Amino acid sequence: MSKGTSTRSSVLGHGLALASEVGLEGVTIGTLAERAGLSKSGLFAHFDSKEALQIAVLDEATNRFVDQVVAPALRKKRGEPRLRALLTNWLLWSNADFMPGGCVFVASIADLDDRSGPVRDRLAASQRDWLATLATAIRIAIEEGHFRADVDPEQLAHEFLTMAYGTHLISRLLRHPKSDGRLDAAVERLLDSARARKH
Repeated sequence: MSKGTSTRSSVLGHGLALASEVGLEGVTIGTLAERAGLSKSGLFAHFDSKEALQIAVLDEATNRFVDQVVAPALRKKRGEPRLRALLTNWLLWSNADFMPGGCVFVASIADLDDRSGPVRDRLAASQRDWLATLATAIRIAIEEGHFRADVDPEQLAHEFLTMAYGTHLISRLLRHPKSDGRLDAAVERLLDSARARKH
């Protein structure tokens, strides 16, 4: 790995940590240069604008999400085992040590949901892709006979997403020690409601 590539990778790691704490809107050339121990001009050598930097941080988060959440789950058996692995890995994701403020996607949604532009578009695309991944796994679980034929994959994926993100926000605000357990119970209830019943 070249020095330039290594520096860029290190900067993106700092950027991801910062974005998890303050959202993508809080990631600027100045704040990140200070955190990474670089000059602003040094950072400009890698990212020529705040927007380009924020998109790069978001892409770094997305790549890590795929590596840590999606890719390992795809090695599991098709159907409910694969969906369960996606959900388990996802719930671990928000506690990753490289995101001290929690999930970077959740931290950024409130800042960007009503705005327009390339950064918001990239964030929205990442969430659409994740919903589609969940819906595909649910659809396969139906095909494998693990879930009922009348389960709506998009609806169930939406319920998983909103439940997890809602729990993430509330648990960080209220610091309730049972939040993770309550989310696990809610996930199990949704999975059970979707399962095909054996006669």
